[in-house]
Amino acid sequence: MPLLHYLDQGQGRPLVILHGLFGTLDNWQTLARRWATEAGLRVISVDLRNHGRSFQSKEHTYALMAQDVLALFDHLGLGPDASLMGHSMGGKVAMRFALDYPDRLARLLVLDIAPRFSDMQHQDDILEGLRAVPLATLESRQQADEAMARHIPQVGVRQFLLKNLYRREDNSFAWRINLDTLVDSMPAVGEETTAAHPFLKPTLFVRGGKSNYITAEDKLYGIPALFPNSQVETVVDAGHWLHAEKPEEVFRLVQAFVKQ
Repeated sequence: MPLLHYLDQGQGRPLVILHGLFGTLDNWQTLARRWATEAGLRVISVDLRNHGRSFQSKEHTYALMAQDVLALFDHLGLGPDASLMGHSMGGKVAMRFALDYPDRLARLLVLDIAPRFSDMQHQDDILEGLRAVPLATLESRQQADEAMARHIPQVGVRQFLLKNLYRREDNSFAWRINLDTLVDSMPAVGEETTAAHPFLKPTLFVRGGKSNYITAEDKLYGIPALFPNSQVETVVDAGHWLHAEKPEEVFRLVQAFVKQ
């Protein structure tokens, strides 16, 4: 089985970071470096399958992604003192890992995602925008941005997505994400997280105050049912991309929780 691409920095208690849909480990680099240098942690940032520089596969399920992370834990010799943190889709991978392999973790951190089902319709415009980029004839990133703008008006979202665009050796453009598989796998990405037994170890959910990914109902019912030893913190004035919008708050919350 191929190994996930990762970046390992710092020394101390391990913190493994999983990005969200269409993301890469690069999205976390500024904070990862700070947790490694200022917080004294060993920080392992990961590219999940079909993303970044990790392998591509026609299969994209949470059970398989959790197995990918388990293989990385084994490869790196991570013991039960590790913390696992995921944002959005990566948060669902982290939840699946904690529920399937609870003895491999000390604690779990989930950023702005709940265990419940999502129909993923909010991704339709993004998928249309990505598909609108004419890779075969593309001559510049500007041209790609213009093609996406017809479907995705938010500049910040386009800039985030364009980080997946790269030039091959023959100077043609390609996506690092496995776009075809991700399009086909949207129902699996939105599926509910369930388990026969809850994860009993300390768990931190962090939600953006302006985001609706974690609702009052999630806090009361959905989260405690699977993660009874959990707390939910809110980063005020942050949306779904809370680590990009409010890095200082996220830095402090994560550092305090992992080191307690």
